[in-house]
Amino acid sequence: MAAKPTPEEADQRRVARLDIEEFNAEYCAVLDDGDLEDWPEFFTEDAFYNITSRENFDHGRPVGLVYCESKAMLKDRALAISKTSMFGPRYLRHYMTNTRVTGIEADGTICAEVNYILIETLAELPEGRLHQAGRMIDRFRRQEDGSLLLSSRIAVYDTLLVPNALVLPV
Repeated sequence: MAAKPTPEEADQRRVARLDIEEFNAEYCAVLDDGDLEDWPEFFTEDAFYNITSRENFDHGRPVGLVYCESKAMLKDRALAISKTSMFGPRYLRHYMTNTRVTGIEADGTICAEVNYILIETLAELPEGRLHQAGRMIDRFRRQEDGSLLLSSRIAVYDTLLVPNALVLPV
């Protein structure tokens, strides 16, 4: 078990947790509203983004359904989805909860985890369905203005079956 944080460290973690919760609320709103071309703006230039199964993650396998190694790759993905991909109309609702700051590194990088579920509603399935459930493993960098950006987000899904077309970001 980790050592109990000092009162100062506990205060830093509380502030970071609140900032992360606000960040994730905006992140979800952009994705839920379909503003895909704004999605990469939540990441640093050297960002890493991966959507992978729990099994692959637990065994250290880097393979994922989505694997991007920079903000430029995220922009390409967003542009491809919004301008060239053909898929049935759908609505997504992202829910992130149980935010936990797991550490703040010496350089200020904030390490955190959050549970997520993603509900998808398709025209032919108007009742909605669970698309994914899992956890995000995140690394945030605080910017000069105090805002946060993701330097790494790994979405580790627990759901054993994922619909054939994982089209939109988690």
